[in-house]
Formats: sequence, structure tokens, C-alpha cells
Amino acid sequence: MPSMCCHPQAPHKKLRVPDWFASSLMMERALDAIIRRVKKLDRKHDVPYLAGYSNDGQTIYIDRHLPKTFTYNGREIEVARYLILHEEVEKTLIDQLGLHYLHAHQIATRAEEAAIRAEKISWREYDRFMQKYVKGIGDERLTKVPADLDLKPYRDYHDYDLMRGMLKAIDKGQFPNAESDTKMRDEMTRYTKAFKEQDRMTKNLAGATPLVTKVAAAVGRNKKILVAT
Repeated sequence: MPSMCCHPQAPHKKLRVPDWFASSLMMERALDAIIRRVKKLDRKHDVPYLAGYSNDGQTIYIDRHLPKTFTYNGREIEVARYLILHEEVEKTLIDQLGLHYLHAHQIATRAEEAAIRAEKISWREYDRFMQKYVKGIGDERLTKVPADLDLKPYRDYHDYDLMRGMLKAIDKGQFPNAESDTKMRDEMTRYTKAFKEQDRMTKNLAGATPLVTKVAAAVGRNKKILVAT
């Protein structure tokens, strides 16, 4: 950060720099402030979809197989800071404002993208790099999941295959906290049953006419809205 423009600890004053630079500078400040609030960063576990957080929000988990940096135009970019931003924003919106996971996730993704672009990094290249390391529930590499990983994002996603896979993972002991918690197991079972029929209809209509498919999709969207509310 150029010292002649603004000092991190100094009172905020109008900067005599171009608007685009001031915007990037403010994003950098905000990102640094969020990172400083993180109590613990853990990179020793397997995490579905790269990153997550503990139930109490005190720990941010980043998948142990994700490289710490990726190369973009000759620059080594540290990826943890952007994942931390995403997870912190998402967790706060869910816990403090009561947002549904899907809504919180969209806002967090926009914040992550803004931070990436502020550093003059291609969002497409960044996302492409990340997708190479994403682990789904059925991934054989998913063997060391944090005991206190917050499962709400996976439940709220309303994906039958995902929930079925997580239920199997509980039986295998991959989620120690859920395995020992009957309430969690029962809740996840209810979720899988609730969306089993919807999943079946969606798959059966995969080869249907465009009109029928559109109608079914509309019905599915309405069902999700009703469930979310």
C-alpha cells in the first residue's frame, strides 16, 4: 500500500488519488480488517467445496490440498485471504441477519469477486484455478473433515444427492460431530426425504419436451421458495 496516499492507522481523509485507486485501496483495507478478525485458520482438513467455517464461527477451514498460491501474469497470488473474506461474510450474514445460505453465498461471492478484481486479477482465471480443487461429497479424497464444521450450507442447498452423500458420510464416521448427534442425523434424514421426490421428477423429465421441462422447472423453483421461507 503506497504510504504517501493513506496510512492504515491514520484518520480517514479524502485521498488525492484517482477514484479507481481509492476504491481498490478501500477494498484492501476492508479485506485486511476482516482477516485480522479471524481467530483461527485451519488448513489441515478436507473441506467440501474448498472452504467452510466452524459452528461457532471462530475457525475458518480451507481444504488442505488447495495450494496456497496460484500464478497469474507472473504474480504469485495468495488465495487464503479471498476465501476468508467469502466465508466470513457468508457466516455473518447467516448468523447475524438470518439470511438463507443461498442468499448469503451470493453476496459473499460478489464480495470475493470485488476483492479479486481490485487486485487486477482475472476472476475467470481465479475461479478456474479454484474449481480444479473442489471436492464433492462423493470424492474419495474427502476423508478428514473437521469435527465442528458448520453443516448449514450443505443442508440449505437443498441438493438431494449431496444430502444423501452426507448422510452416508455420517454413517462412515467422516463427520464425527454429526455422527454423535442424533438430532443432526434426524434433521438430515428429513431433508433427504423432502427433496427425494423433487429430485426424481427432475431426473425423469431430463428427456422431456422443452415446454414440459420449463413447467417442471418453474414448479421446482416455487417449491424451493416456499421451503426457504
